[in-house]
Amino acid sequence: MNDRLLSTLKNLRLSGLAQSLDVRLHEAQSNRLSHAEFLELLLQDELLVRADRLLARRVKAACFRELKTLDGFDWSFNPSLPKKRILDLATGRFLSERRDVLFLGPPGVGKSHLVQALGYQVLKQGGTVLYRSVFDVVRDFLHDEAFAGHDKILARYLKPDLLIIDDMGMKQLPKRSGECLFEIVLRRYETRSTMMTSNRPLEDWGKLLGDVPSATAILDRFLHHADIVQITGKSYRLSQSHGAPTKDNVHPDTPTGVEEKPTKASKPSRRPAEAASP
Repeated sequence: MNDRLLSTLKNLRLSGLAQSLDVRLHEAQSNRLSHAEFLELLLQDELLVRADRLLARRVKAACFRELKTLDGFDWSFNPSLPKKRILDLATGRFLSERRDVLFLGPPGVGKSHLVQALGYQVLKQGGTVLYRSVFDVVRDFLHDEAFAGHDKILARYLKPDLLIIDDMGMKQLPKRSGECLFEIVLRRYETRSTMMTSNRPLEDWGKLLGDVPSATAILDRFLHHADIVQITGKSYRLSQSHGAPTKDNVHPDTPTGVEEKPTKASKPSRRPAEAASP
């Protein structure tokens, strides 16, 4: 490739085509490709490079804690995990149906890995994702410098096709946390999908938020169109730190099976929710 051609391709922002041109020229000569076949291969190369770059930008914008994949998940460690159900979520159908997803289970069973991996699947399918721990959410909204830019911060949480809020229940949250979460859930309700993880039962959310009415209102809307995946089993972290879990290092209340609860069974009463949100 001569310098003039390379400069022209750069000016046209066809760097993907430029990278593969020499190889494609050789291929065209060896296989006697027609002009149309040669041009089609070049354009496919350009589209692939652009798709890879777009995915990389979306991964960066998603703010994952770590880039996780379903292929990298150890399904054999807890064989009772609802793999089929999680792979069904990976198809992304829940997004088009505006359904939410809640992962419940004790620490260490892979909830954070799974939600980030599902988020990555959404990105590969062309969607947009934002991943935040519940502490990030509270910090974004309650920080002193954030008040002037409240609308801008809220827009960031409302825009993505999938919002993932991780680690609900790790510890009690500051005052007004319930108000922030409720505004996000309310504004995304039946318009965008939200995915959350929690290691605490739903009845504890009022205590965690320090605001029972807000917690009730959040759950009332969030669970209305939600898939609930309840996971129990051994802790991956314990196995990596201390070897395989035994009867001595597994909490006696941690079972090894998986129970999938129907959405409506976990739905709270509407009366407190209506009182909290007219």
